[in-house]
Amino acid sequence: MANANVCTDPIRGPLKDWAPVRLELVSHSEGEPVWDELVQRYHYLGYRKLLGHRLKYLALIQDRPVAALSWSAPALKLFVRDKFIGWSEAQRNEYLHRIASNSRFLVLPWVEVPHLASHVLSRNIRRLAQDWREHFHHPLWLLETFVDPRYFYATCYRAANWTFVGITQGSRKQGRGYVHHGAPKEVYVYALNPRFRALIGCTPQPYDPVRRPPRFAQKVEALKMILRHGDWHPDLVPSMDLTAADLEGLAEELVAFHTAFHDCFGRVEHQRLGLGYLSGLLSSSGAKSVEPIALERLGQDSVRSLQRFLKSYGWDHEAMEATHVSLLAAEIASEDGMINVDSSEFLKKGRESVGVARQYCGAVGKVDNCQSGVFVGYSSDRGYGLLTAQLYMPAVWFTQAYEARRNQTLVPEDLAFQTKPQIALGLIETIVKTNQFPARWIGCDAVFGADSEFLESLPKGMYYFASVRSDTQVFLDQPQVGLPPYKGRGRYPTKLRILPGEPQPQTVADVAQSPLCDWTPTILAEGAKGPVVAEVARQRVYPSHEGLPKDTPVWLFLRRLPDGTIKYAFSDAPETIPFSDLCQASTMRWPIEQCFGDGKGQVGMDHYEHRSWPAWHRHMIYVFLALHFLHRLRIRFKKNPNPHRAPGPPIDRDGAPSALAGQARCAGHRALPHSAQLHRVSVA
Repeated sequence: MANANVCTDPIRGPLKDWAPVRLELVSHSEGEPVWDELVQRYHYLGYRKLLGHRLKYLALIQDRPVAALSWSAPALKLFVRDKFIGWSEAQRNEYLHRIASNSRFLVLPWVEVPHLASHVLSRNIRRLAQDWREHFHHPLWLLETFVDPRYFYATCYRAANWTFVGITQGSRKQGRGYVHHGAPKEVYVYALNPRFRALIGCTPQPYDPVRRPPRFAQKVEALKMILRHGDWHPDLVPSMDLTAADLEGLAEELVAFHTAFHDCFGRVEHQRLGLGYLSGLLSSSGAKSVEPIALERLGQDSVRSLQRFLKSYGWDHEAMEATHVSLLAAEIASEDGMINVDSSEFLKKGRESVGVARQYCGAVGKVDNCQSGVFVGYSSDRGYGLLTAQLYMPAVWFTQAYEARRNQTLVPEDLAFQTKPQIALGLIETIVKTNQFPARWIGCDAVFGADSEFLESLPKGMYYFASVRSDTQVFLDQPQVGLPPYKGRGRYPTKLRILPGEPQPQTVADVAQSPLCDWTPTILAEGAKGPVVAEVARQRVYPSHEGLPKDTPVWLFLRRLPDGTIKYAFSDAPETIPFSDLCQASTMRWPIEQCFGDGKGQVGMDHYEHRSWPAWHRHMIYVFLALHFLHRLRIRFKKNPNPHRAPGPPIDRDGAPSALAGQARCAGHRALPHSAQLHRVSVA
């Protein structure tokens, strides 16, 4: 069997149609390279050299591999397994070699045969004891395996009568100690010899092997203990190995961080509820809504309390937000910063959640049933974060037909309909009035960039950098405008028009294709996988409004990605502004997208199941706090000698970094030479 000749044609259908399944021991045979290649290519953990004694098996149907298994040395220390066995440390040292670990089990991706996995596993177990004795000259008494519940349900192990004994602590061996990776695994065992305890001379110790160890806590001190051993999200600090001491330190830091907000709550009991909710958002749990967070951290009796905490319990949301803004300003505010505004949508089923309607949903790129919020963030060379938000309420929610829903979802009685740009202006004004976030720029996406009234109403003293759509019309030269001549009948003309023979408007997409557009290959940032390179250009234009040119020209900034996609933006920065400053401004729009990525990918921004106006906003402020805490962690654990100069990330589908690896920063922008002319942009 040559490893280059494995057939990948689909194998589908009932197991009886493919019987018999042959099991072949391939260790130290010509079949071992096949096993190695298949596991390396198709197993989610890949292939690494197995520890200690090891045996590898291939399951074959008609001489075609359909599954690969391996057995190797067990874990040196495993709390739930050792509790299940009941042995002492000395007994473990003496008899550990009587356990084998099912270190790999792979059913090949082109094989779709129901019950094949449990059938192969059972057959392998029946012959394993004899093979092990023949090769290593001692018997096996017990088997163990680990199942990652993020990807698998352990169905084949349960079907083959394995026993679930608990979950791991989410750590791995490194050197002489252990580091936390944040992905606990389920542990299953299988007794080859039912008398293994008698042979060892031990008895099992009391232990309740629930899939999630009980986390019922009645006091904050008990919750603190949970946090010290909690299932922190593995991507809180990317590429960092957290030790047990680090985890305890994180718990203490989180408790101290949340203490800053205690004065915002109506009762002292609310402090524990808030801390439990914040820790749940930062955990590795797959569900980060109220009920699972309460069950895992606060106890079954606290589910209703946590729901009320977010919906109706008395606490000062404005004070909560003000405290967050003040603390974050001390960490990231900088004179050359950018205030960013953007909208984000959240898919929803049903019609009862506050603000839900059929509207454009950026998450799916089409009109769908969703909620939409307007968010304001801030970015600088010191970092980035979200500051405030407001749920957008579609106009239909202010009709008489929706009065009952407004009352049920606790919508403020004095709330009136506002467009997203109107909401954004109010939020920006609130942030500017704090005088805590000095900014040179205000950035926004095309929802706001398309609204000329919004752009003209922005606070003075800052330049806008506003994304626009490709069909936005502009004039390269300002045309003469006047009233058309009277034709001798009818009403006299009163509407201004472009005079005959004057330049006509064209789309920004047309400008990008013009030979007059001078593209400059430029390094916008230093990415984790190398420089982030794009072709950029700028052109003075007069935006078109209702077919007529605006009186004042603006910069049209164009960025062409490697795949040919072009991004467009307007800026009212002065004509004398250096090219590098506009390049820098373009990168300062990325962090708010990163906030949405971290929020939805790590801290449950879109996991909520709240229906009311207060609960939506309270959930979002806790998402902001979770992102704020992440910012602190990434500074603390940053390996980069300059913690404020984090390496940039790879490019996502929009051409922006998909992860800013800690801090947003405006990297030095420099141009690359191209065939026509060498352009250089001064380093920021």
